[in-house]
Amino acid sequence: MRLFDTHTHLSDKKFDENRDAVIERLFAAGVEKCIDVACDLRDVGLTPELSAQYEGIYAAYGMHPHYAGDFTPAALDYLQRLLKQDKCVALGEIGLDYHYDFYPRDVQRECFSIQLELAQELDIPVILHIREAFGDCMDILRAHNQSGINGVMHCFSGSYEIAKECIDMGMYIAFGGSLTFNNAHNLREVAQKLPPDRLLIETDCPYMSPVPLRGTVNEPKNVALVAEKLAELHGITTEEVAEVTYKNAEGLFLKCGK
Repeated sequence: MRLFDTHTHLSDKKFDENRDAVIERLFAAGVEKCIDVACDLRDVGLTPELSAQYEGIYAAYGMHPHYAGDFTPAALDYLQRLLKQDKCVALGEIGLDYHYDFYPRDVQRECFSIQLELAQELDIPVILHIREAFGDCMDILRAHNQSGINGVMHCFSGSYEIAKECIDMGMYIAFGGSLTFNNAHNLREVAQKLPPDRLLIETDCPYMSPVPLRGTVNEPKNVALVAEKLAELHGITTEEVAEVTYKNAEGLFLKCGK
């Protein structure tokens, strides 16, 4: 069984003491590929080094809405350079976060729109972080949907109707550890209704550890537990989910042969 974890933060300081072991475990667990997401352009951490060092680790760069106020013209220039690196396969994570509202919403929307336009200009997939902001998010996506949206709704938490519209735009829907949470009944209903050929799996490690590992530092190897839950919901095997989501991720992120 081969797995593709489409959203990790291996550069996070929580891995500073055992990063090499975490990476060794992910490959041993059948995670053949993963994407390390650097979402603060002020410090992209080890993402460039990790993607260069390991064949199965790819990179994504973008300015998270938590840092939207720091998305200066210089940051935009830097982002454009990062996106041209050989192992970079996506722009992200970008979007809107109205839960924390670290920056005014109009600033977040502008940062989101500029990066979305850049991704479309460069024909590179986007990784979207949307929290308690689906109304404004969908308005922005509709305004940019002339030829479809190439990307994924990361750590999806919206309704079936929103997921269906995103899929109709050409996007994928990614589920992580939250799909296994005891109170995630609505999310599981959404996941059950969506076609497997538009789904991705992820860990968002070191965050969002799946059941039964809640309270521990999440690792990419745990993406198998997400695949297992999706398999249960769709009445197919974990191996089938692993394979279809692997092919989905390859088709979205690696179509350019990076």
